[in-house]
Order: sequence, then C-alpha cells, then structure tokens
Amino acid sequence: MPEKKVLSARFQASFLMDNILSEKRLLADLNLNLIMQNLSAADRARSQRLLLNTLRHLERADALLLPLLKKRPTLKILNILRLATVEIIDDGDAHGIVNEYVSIVGMNKRLKNYKGLVNAVLRKISKVDKSSWNKLDIPKLPKWFRQLLLQAYGSSITHKIEKQHLERPPVDITIKTPELIDRFSIKLKGKQIIKHSLRLENAGQISELPGFKEGEWWVQDISASIPVHLFNDVKGKSALDLCAAPGGKTMQLSAAGANVTAVDLSKVRAAKLKENLARTSLNANIVISDLFKIKGFFDIIILDAPCSATGTVRRHPDLPYVKSQADLKKLFCLQYSMLEHAVSLMKPTTQLVYCTCSLFPQEGEYQVRKLLNEKHEIRVEKYLPKELDFLEKYRTEEGGLRLLPIHLAKTGGIDGFYIVKLVKV
Repeated sequence: MPEKKVLSARFQASFLMDNILSEKRLLADLNLNLIMQNLSAADRARSQRLLLNTLRHLERADALLLPLLKKRPTLKILNILRLATVEIIDDGDAHGIVNEYVSIVGMNKRLKNYKGLVNAVLRKISKVDKSSWNKLDIPKLPKWFRQLLLQAYGSSITHKIEKQHLERPPVDITIKTPELIDRFSIKLKGKQIIKHSLRLENAGQISELPGFKEGEWWVQDISASIPVHLFNDVKGKSALDLCAAPGGKTMQLSAAGANVTAVDLSKVRAAKLKENLARTSLNANIVISDLFKIKGFFDIIILDAPCSATGTVRRHPDLPYVKSQADLKKLFCLQYSMLEHAVSLMKPTTQLVYCTCSLFPQEGEYQVRKLLNEKHEIRVEKYLPKELDFLEKYRTEEGGLRLLPIHLAKTGGIDGFYIVKLVKV
C-alpha cells in the first residue's frame, strides 16, 4: 500500500486540477487551507508543485497520452494520467508513481473500473525517453491570448514568452531591512538582483526558511517590487496603496518610513494583508472599501489595478485555462476609471505610480496614453534610481516601463508588468 501522505498529496493535486479545468476556478480562489487541511506543509507544497508543473506541460502530456487511448476518457481520469505522466518524466521513479496513481483511481467507486486502463497507459508512458519529451512542441497559449501577444510583440517574442512559461520560476523575496541583505543572502543562499531583493533558486518550504517567521522578509517578485522604487524618499510622507492586498508594496512603503493607508475591497484579502503586516511588525491603516469612495489628498499613490494577470502565467499556469477574452473589456473600463479616480487624489506635489501585472498594452500603455490625451495637467516622470538604470532599455513610447517574462532570462526571468510614474505639471 502506498504511503498515505504521498498518496494524499497526489490525490489533492488531481482534485485541484479538476476544479481548475472543469469548474474554471483559479487556484488562488480555492480555499487551500480547507482542501489541504490534512496535509503537512511539505506535502501541500509538493502537491502544488506537481499541479503547477503539470499545467505548464499539459499540451505535452496530452501529446503523449492521447495516441495511447482509443477514446478520450473522463476529465478526472485524463487529469490523473496527465499528473502521472509529468511526474514520471520529471521524477523517473516510474514503478512507485504508477502504483500510487492506480491506487488513487481505485479509491473512487466511480473510477475504479479504469484501474486497468490507467495502469496499462502509464506503463507505456514509463518507457518514454526524456529526450523525446524535450523534443515535443512548446505549448501554445490559448488562441485569443496568443493573438493579443502577436499583435503587441510579434511572433519571435511571443514564442520566447511561451518557452519561458515552461520554466519553474525562482522565488524572489524583499528584505525588510536593506542592511541585512548580505546576511540573508548567505543564510538563504540567495542572489541579490536589485537593492532590496534576493532570488532563491531552490527555496523549499517558504515558511520554514530563516527570517520568515521573524518577519524579516516577504515573497515578492522583483517586478512587483519595482513600483515603490520609482518614488523618491518616502519617509514621513502620506502614502495611499490602492488594491493593496496581499500587501507587498504596503510593506515596502511602511518599511521605508511612509505613513501608509492600504485600501482593498475584499475582506478576505485585507485579512491576509493584516496577517502579513503583523508577521513583519510593520504598520498601515487598512481600509476595506471600494477605492472610488476614497477622498482626500496624498503625497504618494500606488494603483496596482485589477487586471488579466497575464504577466504572471509562469507562476500561475492555471490562468490560461480559466481566463477568457470576455473578461477583458470590463477590465479595461474599470482600470481607466480607477486611474482617473487616483488622479483626482493628487495634489500638485503628488507622485502616482500606475501598474498592472498584465502583458497586454491595453491594460498599460493604452490607458496612460488616453489619460495623457484627456488630462493635460498630467505628465510622465521618467525617474529610475541608479540601481535600476538597467531597466531604461524597457522604456515605452509614452514613458512607462514594459517588463516581459523573458527579461533577465539568464537569472530566471521576471513577471510581466507595466509600470509608469505620473506627476502633475
């Protein structure tokens, strides 16, 4: 009988995949604490790694599996076969892997008749040479998604982005106290990429790493940390972080000495923000509100607007299977309305940073061009601190920064982002 905790990790991965592909639910929207309550922290991490790696290679798994099947099985069985295929290719311990997935099928009364099929197909998969796997086509993004990238960047860059999505991304962390970055670089075996950030190649269980429980750092992709670096000295200034949760930028601002008001519409997300602030011993005034209700003036404002999140597919490979083009039009309108409201909170000396973790210019460059055409008192300030001057080559026509997953590829890439700093004339 397979070890229960291992089998449970794989079972939960199949359950999550069913929710993503059948119910079209994002992993981030699932209650993982409830779903995985019987798993250890290590097994939770293992289950999610397996799930995400399988989603990255779904087309490749199907390319091997479907020719071995006389007809397409139920989605639950197909997902089990997909998970097992990717794990066999990745891990190589085929015998144990096959036995455990066959056991998972046998645990379900509705699926147990497929035990023979699963066993036979996976035995064949176990004989596949890894070099054959590597020769399979790079999985393509959904047609609507890919078309928008082709229009924006052309076929060469689009293909490179798809290739980058196959790579398991490193973990980036922001150090609360910059003076301690060398110490944590040694402790965590990390590489400093920019002033406050370390990159960890083999992070393992995040919550068990030195300094996490003590609140000395937090997980934050390098791209997501850059907006705060575009401000000049923030110490003692009033800062407004709109759509703030889970709070990476709020914590950056607070650690730098700003008086932060963090606004988020979601009670659940605001609770996570509160938890992160407590762990890091940082302070902010958390306001659970529609941002359109926020009034007054602030010295600095960040609007990390709700978006398609298409710049984060390398970390969230479930996104292409859940999002659709129908989601976009409402988002575009909402983003511009939010940007207009953020501008209304500016006084003559206010600095406003608008950003989205989207690859689509419609959610970044186009929004800012429209704003500049309609509000002549607003202009772009092309400021970069010295340690970020290497980003200047990613400057766009209207003056923002367009970051793509293929940038910094030699060190593991970055999340796709659009970032622009706005001031009043």
